[in-house]
Amino acid sequence: MIIRKTLKGLRTQIEHARKNGKSIGFTPTLGALHAGHVSLIDRTVSENDISICSIFVNPTQFNEKTDLAKYPRTFEKDSKLLKKANLDILFFPSVNQVYPKNLDTGVDVDLGGLDLQMEGAFRPGHFEGVVQVVKRLLDMVTPDRLYMGQKDFQQFTIIQRMIDELKIKTELVVCPIVREPHGLAMSSRNERLSKETRKKAGKIYQVLTEIKENFRDKTPDEWSNWAMKKLKRRPLNPEYISFADGHTLKPIKSFNRHKYVVVCAAVWADDVRLIDNVIIKKH
Repeated sequence: MIIRKTLKGLRTQIEHARKNGKSIGFTPTLGALHAGHVSLIDRTVSENDISICSIFVNPTQFNEKTDLAKYPRTFEKDSKLLKKANLDILFFPSVNQVYPKNLDTGVDVDLGGLDLQMEGAFRPGHFEGVVQVVKRLLDMVTPDRLYMGQKDFQQFTIIQRMIDELKIKTELVVCPIVREPHGLAMSSRNERLSKETRKKAGKIYQVLTEIKENFRDKTPDEWSNWAMKKLKRRPLNPEYISFADGHTLKPIKSFNRHKYVVVCAAVWADDVRLIDNVIIKKH
């Protein structure tokens, strides 16, 4: 595995790959890698000639400075994990490499309101930062395929919109959520949970699964109220349970009027904010 910290060094590797007709797959991460990330890397490695992963804790997507400061940084552990997964190139840039002072990295794109729901409503400015960093990394890596996880449902939907609107020649590949034994969606934030809280947080997936199995028994609003009450037990405190059209992300009032429905949740576990989602139906 080759490690590159500068755009110049990365471009040398990419140009060499392109000259030899190699396909490039790319997985962007914030580090603190876990089995969910490894599943993305496995897909990247198996479906492309050259696999690239970036580790960059992007400051522009953290609307809380304390959250940015607390985000785990485990480069040595991460690099060993990536090497074991047979990654070809690890890109580990500094903030100055991603956001050089002489370059305007802002992104002017119509997201069609996808950024105003759910996470966008509770984390103002978050998706502006996500779009900015993903666009910048795509410009730097120029991959054939981009790999992201389903856990961040709203995020990958927004990135697909950006790719379509800006006509970027990269295919977005969405990979399934990887879960811990008790059902909790794998996340770097899970490392900040106590063992007991981590186990109890599996309740989130249990509730979402129960909704999926019985969704025709209630309206979306009724299910949302039910789930909020079900999850409001220490150490859990739900922020929202939202039912949305899988294409537009707009809230729905009836299951019958939509072919693609997802239920998304944001739940605090002690002082750690967790997100999860389950696709209710997709035709």
